[in-house]
Amino acid sequence: MANEITKTPPTGNDSPFERIKKTNEAGNEYWSSRDFAQILGYSDYRNFEQVIKKAKTACFNSGHRIEDHFVDITDMVGIGSGAQRPVSSVYMSRYACYLIIQNADPGKEIVALGQTYFAVEKG
Repeated sequence: MANEITKTPPTGNDSPFERIKKTNEAGNEYWSSRDFAQILGYSDYRNFEQVIKKAKTACFNSGHRIEDHFVDITDMVGIGSGAQRPVSSVYMSRYACYLIIQNADPGKEIVALGQTYFAVEKG
């Protein structure tokens, strides 16, 4: 596997979460739920949607506005013949990713790495 996990926690640009991080025009960081699901090893995005749902509930219950941290979007992805089809995705803030990681499968080593990465406040 290309993104093999080592026992030494990745730091900085070595972190798989850092590699998929994006920045918008205003300089704010965000992550795509499709990229995030892939990093966490969810082969079926539908299973990851349940994690997003739990994280949105946790966001609301903590007194934060869901729409400040989870932005539902539609991406166009290529399919076999060069055509494209729409797929739903979510752009997520660092806080949203923290909530996602807390609700992801704790049996996955990458989840433990994510818990460390997103627990450290950046900014």
